[in-house]
Amino acid sequence: MTRYLIEVPHGADKDSCTRAIQIFLETGNHFLANADWGCFDGEHKAWFIMNADNKDEVRMILPPVYRQVAHITILHTFTTNELDEMVTLHPA
Repeated sequence: MTRYLIEVPHGADKDSCTRAIQIFLETGNHFLANADWGCFDGEHKAWFIMNADNKDEVRMILPPVYRQVAHITILHTFTTNELDEMVTLHPA
């Protein structure tokens, strides 16, 4: 399985924040119910990390209204052994 960071933006107004939080909490999904939110610091996004087989699997756990706007990033922890490989394979 691969580890993913999921970032889900929403509107900056009070109603958008309230609606997004409510939708996440009401899903009953552990990842969504335990998301971290940046609203109090002006970052109107939710973040959570999950393991999945692919990005499509991650996207399907999101509420439909947020599936197209979510940003899903593969996470990887590099080791010192991978450093040389990274330098040679990294796109310019």
